[in-house]
Amino acid sequence: MAGKSAKSAKDGKRRVVCENRRARFDYEILETLEVGISLLGSEVKSVRNGSASIAEAHVRFEHGEAWLVNSTIAIYEQASSQNHDPCRRRKLLLHRAEIEKWFRRVRERGQTAVPLRVFFQGPWIKMEIALCKGKQQHDKRAALKAKNDRREIQRAMRTDDRTG
Repeated sequence: MAGKSAKSAKDGKRRVVCENRRARFDYEILETLEVGISLLGSEVKSVRNGSASIAEAHVRFEHGEAWLVNSTIAIYEQASSQNHDPCRRRKLLLHRAEIEKWFRRVRERGQTAVPLRVFFQGPWIKMEIALCKGKQQHDKRAALKAKNDRREIQRAMRTDDRTG
């Protein structure tokens, strides 16, 4: 087992743990960034089991630091008394310049920072965050219509392939 994890660490493959699919529907993604997360030991074990959720989470910038707020990492049952609070704030690991740049854009332009997905990159747990601008209702409808149109085209092409 140890050999297998060492190999996957060298390959740099990504195994997605959880994803915030709603973010791509509710927001227009302007820029993305890959960041690290500061986690406790029981949180890492729980994430390895796939017990994490970022559906309601967002990124908050306070005192020159970036924090992940409203994310949930389930309690790891085997940790007993050393367990963590499932809804605690978690520090995001970014370079100082990136924090300042994103903080300025969030404060001045009314944009927001949301997590898109949590994944393993080798042995490390990473997160992809996005700088977003909220979509209007008519933009959401247009995106949904375009998605349905693409699906219909794909369906029509599959049926043509089968008959021809």
